[in-house]
Amino acid sequence: MSSDMLLQQPLPPEYTSLTWAELDERIAAAKAALGKSVVILGHHYQREEVIKFADFRGDSFKLSQLAAGRKEVDYIVFCGVHFMAESADILSGAHQKVILPDLSAGCSMADMADIDQVEECWESLCASIDDTIIPITYMNSTAALKAFVGENGGAVCTSSNAEAVMRWGFEQGRRLLFFPDQHLGRNTAVYRMGMSGDECGLWDPRESDGGLAKEHLRNARVFLWKGHCSVHQLFTPKQVERAREEHPGINILVHPECCFEVVGMADFTGSTEYIIKKVEAAPTASKWAIGTEINLVNRLAKEHPDKLILSLDECVCVCSTMYRIDPPHLLRVLDNLLEGNVVNQIAVPPETQEWARVALNRMLEIT
Repeated sequence: MSSDMLLQQPLPPEYTSLTWAELDERIAAAKAALGKSVVILGHHYQREEVIKFADFRGDSFKLSQLAAGRKEVDYIVFCGVHFMAESADILSGAHQKVILPDLSAGCSMADMADIDQVEECWESLCASIDDTIIPITYMNSTAALKAFVGENGGAVCTSSNAEAVMRWGFEQGRRLLFFPDQHLGRNTAVYRMGMSGDECGLWDPRESDGGLAKEHLRNARVFLWKGHCSVHQLFTPKQVERAREEHPGINILVHPECCFEVVGMADFTGSTEYIIKKVEAAPTASKWAIGTEINLVNRLAKEHPDKLILSLDECVCVCSTMYRIDPPHLLRVLDNLLEGNVVNQIAVPPETQEWARVALNRMLEIT
């Protein structure tokens, strides 16, 4: 059964009544008993109580590639969100089963663009514009959107290779449709590629013709979907100004999912992996205000006590959907595997897998 037809069932009391120490002990024991048949993947934004059991840490695409490369593994437990587990299923072998500990762990950004809306946008743009339009989807999107992109001559991108993929797109056609994150698309087009803001048109799926005037439809080279990350959207220019006032000489390091103004004020901008490597390579006593998910910022501060590392927004919330993956849910899926049961499997339909894999492979060929 396809994972999107399943709902997360409430946890039995035997899991919700356990102490943290009991959960740790039982998860470790279950993992040891399952041995090499299972691999646990932990996204960088995952809570500490869960990521400490991960065999690998990374961003969504890196983790999917790592899992696909371990052919001896039968079960891939992805401690992330739904679209990440879908990518792992697309790239993994037919004998491997991908499991998401909590099926309610979605992604607000991915949910801002569904296949029906994108197809309607595509049909409208193709009917209004004579030029070839190349669709580009950010990795933070559903398998259905990746498949749509693959079938229509486009590619997937990550936050680290968005510029390369967008440049490739312009070699295939004169215009791009970029979704679902408007900020990554705009920041890449303007700051990385030197385009003007007027060359970017913001498509609002709730408005007729995306809310764009006919003149803007004619002149825009990149159509940006009106979507965003609920965490990175919270960082503001005022926070950048306050960090500089309170900590003279501090480096502002932000993710490209932050808004255009924040990225423009930052000293450094890059993917999650870039942020980690930048901090690791930084000199002792350097100061960093980081605009990304708080679990990663706190982990970096703990791992690098010789540097001042703080969140750009001290009150920023965690990724609430990622946070739904917790020790009780992780233990439940491991216990079921010990009993020979697979629960919370993420299974992408074969045709969707085929075209989504095309889009992912194009990205790999580009970069």
